[in-house]
Amino acid sequence: MSPQGAFTGKRVLVTGGARGIGAATVRRFLEEGATVAIGARRVASVDALCHELGDGARVVAAPGPLEDRASCAAVVEAAVAGLGGLDVLVNAAGVFEELPFEAVTQAHWDTTFGVNAAGTFFTLQAALPHLEAGGGNAVNLGSDAGLIGFPPSSVYSGAKAAVVNLTRALALELAGRIRVNCVCPGNVATDMIDAAAEASGDREAYLAAARARAPMGRMARPEEVADAILHLASPRAGFTHGAILSVDGGGVCGF
Repeated sequence: MSPQGAFTGKRVLVTGGARGIGAATVRRFLEEGATVAIGARRVASVDALCHELGDGARVVAAPGPLEDRASCAAVVEAAVAGLGGLDVLVNAAGVFEELPFEAVTQAHWDTTFGVNAAGTFFTLQAALPHLEAGGGNAVNLGSDAGLIGFPPSSVYSGAKAAVVNLTRALALELAGRIRVNCVCPGNVATDMIDAAAEASGDREAYLAAARARAPMGRMARPEEVADAILHLASPRAGFTHGAILSVDGGGVCGF
């Protein structure tokens, strides 16, 4: 028997759903009764999470890269085929690497903007007819780095700023068709920030600084960001459209 919750009977695609915030979001939607398609670049990662979750009736694999319009459409098509439709899209796929301005290469620029910005745009473009058919909505994953400067990550900051303003622009363009909102996390305790900490050369100092960026003195848990995503996707946020919701412990309030 499926659990009863706010999303019982709803069909959800979470890109970047195999780890971190995405995986926490997948779990929360399942707890609330949804059927969920898990998108991620690596097939093995999607298969591993599907196996861990163990509910073959309510978990669908939709792996694939989000590197251009065609690949984004293929992920959406796989999700819709497995789910039988689509009610909620969560654009959680993203990449992050800190690089000083002078060290930025064309490949770094293309990958960062390609996955974070173009991936969000073209996945939503492909999903729009399916979301509109069922009165659905989309939640994009931005970042505090898209709201304030975040050195040495100028390219990532620019890509996430694009996601933020894309959300606002589409809220105007798609009003009356679907709702579109955005969650902007601060530092979150995931393997992504662990990798950045290791790459910094001083893991403990990096993590201490990451915690200190929030006036609340800690990083967010992935589940806390997932809860914000579920709120915006739920009927309780039925008149919330074009919102940019910070989940950062007060970090963007100032220093």
